[in-house]
Amino acid sequence: MATTPSIKVLYFAQVAELAGLREETQTLASPISGTEWLSGLEIRHPQLAPAARLKLAINQQHAPHHTLIQPGDEVAVFEPVTGG
Repeated sequence: MATTPSIKVLYFAQVAELAGLREETQTLASPISGTEWLSGLEIRHPQLAPAARLKLAINQQHAPHHTLIQPGDEVAVFEPVTGG
């Protein structure tokens, strides 16, 4: 039985509230940059616009948007955080 290449997506805090879910599995057949993936995320969840402001962690490591997301990765999405 063949499995479909996918990624596990985790949503945190306000992103989870806006998306209406905490996690989901998305099909991902080939690598994609975080920038491209966020553009697709905004299409699937327009309430997250502008998605380019969101931060990513790939496999539990903070990642710049140009980082490639690979099939099998875990991607966490969260709001930018400020200190003070």
